[in-house]
Amino acid sequence: MNVILLGPPGAGKGTQAAQLRRRWPLPHISTGAMLREAIRSGTPLGREVKQVIEGGGLIDDEVMTRLVTDRLSQRDAAAGFWLDGYPRTIPQAQCLDQFMQGRQPLVVVDIALSDAEVLHRLASRLVCEECGTNAQDTGADPRCHNCGGRLVPRVDDADTIVRNRLEVYRRQTAPLIEYYAGRPTFHQVNGAQLPDDVTLEIIRAIEATRSS
Repeated sequence: MNVILLGPPGAGKGTQAAQLRRRWPLPHISTGAMLREAIRSGTPLGREVKQVIEGGGLIDDEVMTRLVTDRLSQRDAAAGFWLDGYPRTIPQAQCLDQFMQGRQPLVVVDIALSDAEVLHRLASRLVCEECGTNAQDTGADPRCHNCGGRLVPRVDDADTIVRNRLEVYRRQTAPLIEYYAGRPTFHQVNGAQLPDDVTLEIIRAIEATRSS
């Protein structure tokens, strides 16, 4: 089972992938995590990625496609995956379709969320500086539930950068919904619900696809 999780910044794609893995233990392939690791590495690619991300932009299609397809080629992804953060453009989606020939069809889930809800959520989002796990600011001592690392605000969650990211999303990523919408394996869910309710809606959508 090969699942793409689409949605604007703050839609909870990473959170949902973590929840869904409890039911279907497939690898969660997060381009955000891969890019943050590249930034931490301090390589020329990492420095290039940092500059683009801090400006709210998107990484070059060719670089992202190479990064993702290399990861999808690894043995643990042979039985399926949760793909979070890719594709983000039509050319990326077309490259992924070519790569997936001969494998099980892609199940595409779009987690829909309004701009106002995105801005509200990201205003309180933190990220672990050690492992990259996202969390919400609860006002308590900010420690990661995953590794115990310190939680800090994400640089790309500043209000002006988020607004730019939403504009980039509408211009380059939102057309993916039209690209995939005609497929019987495409599903859209309401991302403004409680996280557990979003998870249940995604499970129902996937089960409907698997039984058809």
